[in-house]
Amino acid sequence: MATEPLSQKEIEDRLAELPGWSLEGDRISRFYRLADHFAATAMVVHIAQVQEELDHHSDLTLGYNTVSLTVHTHDAGGAVTEKDFTLARRVEQLAPGHGAS
Repeated sequence: MATEPLSQKEIEDRLAELPGWSLEGDRISRFYRLADHFAATAMVVHIAQVQEELDHHSDLTLGYNTVSLTVHTHDAGGAVTEKDFTLARRVEQLAPGHGAS
């Protein structure tokens, strides 16, 4: 079953429920700041576990004390889909446990 792209309105509605997330071109993205490199690395590993569970992977960047994600769905021609927001919500749930802001 193909994953359908969301409309601009659907994307905007879902982003309104996810503070800190934004639309950048054809992707949704979020930047997190953490206490130190170890905390950021632990968060990246946790996100990678969630991505494997969902079988949906983002571009994930680790900085010294930062983590950033950009997400879109390759199966939908690189458009934003509900799969992207499912991943974003899961990341938002785990972020406080890592002290991310």
